[in-house]
Amino acid sequence: MTSPKDTGAESPKAISLPSELPILPLRNSVFFPGAVMPLTIGRNKTIRLIEEATQEKSLLGIVTQKAPEIDDPASGDLYQVGTVARIIKLARTGKDGFNIVVEGLTRFRIDEYTQQDPFFIAKITALPDEDVNDVQVEALSLNLRNTAREVIDLLPEIPVMAKQLLDSIVAPGHLADLITANIDATIEEKQEVLEQVVLPKRLTKVLELLNRQFEVLKLSNKINSQVKGEMSKTQREYYLRQQLKAIKEELGDKEDDESGLEDLEKRLRAAELPEEADNASKRELKRMHHMQPSQAEYTVARTYLDWLADLPWKKTSKDNLDLENARKQLDSDHYGLDKVKKRIIEYLAVRKLKKDMKGPILCFIGPPGVGKTSLGRSIASALGRKFHRISLGGVRDEAEIRGHRRTYIGALPGRIIQGIKKAGTSNPVYLLDEIDKLGHDFRGDPASALLEVLDPEQNNTFSDHYLDVPFDLSRVLFIATANQGDTIPAALRDRMEVIELPGYTFEEKMSIAKAHLIPKQMTEHGITKELIELPSKTVLQVASNYTREAGVRNLEREIAAICRSVAVDLVENAKLSKQVITTAKLEKILGPEKFYNETAERTSMSGVATGLAWTAAGGELLFIEATRMGGKGTLILTGKLGDVMKESAQTALSWIRTNAMSFGLAERVDEHFLEKTDVHVHFPAGAIPKDGPSAGVTIITALVSLLTGKKTRPDTAMTGETTLRGQVLPVGGIKEKVLAAHRAGIKNILMPARNEKDLIDIPPNVKSEIKFVFVNKVDEVLDFALAKEKSKPKAKEPRKKDSGRPQAEA
Repeated sequence: MTSPKDTGAESPKAISLPSELPILPLRNSVFFPGAVMPLTIGRNKTIRLIEEATQEKSLLGIVTQKAPEIDDPASGDLYQVGTVARIIKLARTGKDGFNIVVEGLTRFRIDEYTQQDPFFIAKITALPDEDVNDVQVEALSLNLRNTAREVIDLLPEIPVMAKQLLDSIVAPGHLADLITANIDATIEEKQEVLEQVVLPKRLTKVLELLNRQFEVLKLSNKINSQVKGEMSKTQREYYLRQQLKAIKEELGDKEDDESGLEDLEKRLRAAELPEEADNASKRELKRMHHMQPSQAEYTVARTYLDWLADLPWKKTSKDNLDLENARKQLDSDHYGLDKVKKRIIEYLAVRKLKKDMKGPILCFIGPPGVGKTSLGRSIASALGRKFHRISLGGVRDEAEIRGHRRTYIGALPGRIIQGIKKAGTSNPVYLLDEIDKLGHDFRGDPASALLEVLDPEQNNTFSDHYLDVPFDLSRVLFIATANQGDTIPAALRDRMEVIELPGYTFEEKMSIAKAHLIPKQMTEHGITKELIELPSKTVLQVASNYTREAGVRNLEREIAAICRSVAVDLVENAKLSKQVITTAKLEKILGPEKFYNETAERTSMSGVATGLAWTAAGGELLFIEATRMGGKGTLILTGKLGDVMKESAQTALSWIRTNAMSFGLAERVDEHFLEKTDVHVHFPAGAIPKDGPSAGVTIITALVSLLTGKKTRPDTAMTGETTLRGQVLPVGGIKEKVLAAHRAGIKNILMPARNEKDLIDIPPNVKSEIKFVFVNKVDEVLDFALAKEKSKPKAKEPRKKDSGRPQAEA
């Protein structure tokens, strides 16, 4: 905007004016003394003028054209009175153009043109203001100043500093020039003010123009007040902005937001958008050029284009395809997990042979603490890719995945696109954590929205509701994690390559503790290896007697507790030497042992059998207790059981009644014993829900033990589904169940013969310590599980704590 200087124009007496000046024609504006104005030089004559006749700090004459539409004006097309200007800044723009900033000095009149080509040069005469100090000039100045304040009050968009600027100007002529330059008047009217050197006449003319604008503004405000109830806020702002825009155009000011749009266009071109996204960005840019920045739609469109510009449409990170390096990286970060490592090595090998291979969709299913999430980071490091993780636990809104449509206030893309933007490449390793804990409600089903994301045939054209253009996800390596696969919708699970991560054996936990957990906790607690030693025997006792888990999280917490105890001792006694944490010191540091082998105690009475169960946290022992009492033949089941487990108990009882003769039960009880007896079967840990058919053989064993008085073998656990014909059917979760039995010190496991093939996943050291008995019929289970009767029963021994994995009782 034209902004006259506060000090006023310089007197021609203070500067030396040449008799001739190059003349610069000006369109659509009148330049006043004391003003500072930026000009863009683009016409041939003015370019030649700048190149040949002027240099920085040079003087030139600025004269307004009578007809702005004439591109190459003659001398007759220019007014005779203009303003002498000094160039205070000059910058070249491209090959043919300049940007200059000029400062107005004083008025002048053209006496005669001495040159027409290549640019105008004319003889001039300076027109100084008349030195008049009378009462009329003072009164006109005061009136003009007060009217200007009233106009400013009617224009809220004019800053408060404008009044301060008015008060700072002393010279009446300069005051008139400042107001004329900034009011709504025609070029002819402003030129008339410029040509007037008699101060009273100039002040009177400016006061007329200002009063006219004052009356127009008052009338405009009155009209606006009358229609206020009918005009929305957006319309009022648009009306005022249009007026302000017209004023700015009149003054030659450039919109501040134009440069912002130019930068945005450059970013969009640099983003290398696909054709559909490029067309969408051009449509939005075209709309923005016709909108005011104050409009709500402008901000929405700007945010949308920022997202398009910031997404890595074609930016990728280069894969490290060195198989040996990948093996070393994976082995150094994680112990075991051979299936996962093998799959990643296979992917790298194929990727090396086929450059445009689509990213696999993997799903790691396993109990907590086995390293699923950290494995994702390790894979990203091995591949040399960026890593991004999002947690899906508790997500219930489909828009969290696909984003909101732009019609909503505060709309944003979904988590998938947001993660791609944060990763900065279009081929990161993308971890979808806790995918089994997705929810759904009236807002939609996020699992259904993930179907497109995790389908290799569809995700190359994934459409986010916010972007509304396809984005290629086929190069992303998606890794989902879950604790159990049953809660993942079948259609979603079918799209993923499931890799099950079982729990760790004691030996594996010891290796992990030695290689990873102990060094990590020593570093976090500021303890060096010269100050502490944890023997393998101590680590084994911590793993077996202080934790009972499939993973190693609790083991790490207990190791951290040991490190904290050592840290306290070191701070209190700086002279302490290296501390060796023996098993004898554990009770003092960690307290009493939290777990011990209770199979011998639990099975010391008849009517109790040890089963094996699968849970999301790994395998567990399941003790089933049965008792009988007088009653009306009712089967009572307790322990928060599901329908399938209840049916298994009914099946077990029916089989026993049918086959009572075959194992001598009829000799002990009446064939109508159930009509007078209630049987109660209880599954301890009653607060934990239980379901599934795999406890069938255990229920039968417990009931037969109760009815025959024979105890079950304390070192034996079993699993298997039963039928009414006494067949033992295969079950799932074999590896988790076997590892749970191994942790509890079980020596014999009864399982369906058709599950023998599942032992291939069992670590060799576990198989060497457990005897596996494969059965096809319930009779075989009972023959092995029920202890043989002895002529002289032993007295019951007092309970002894198990050190973790004792020799099982026979």
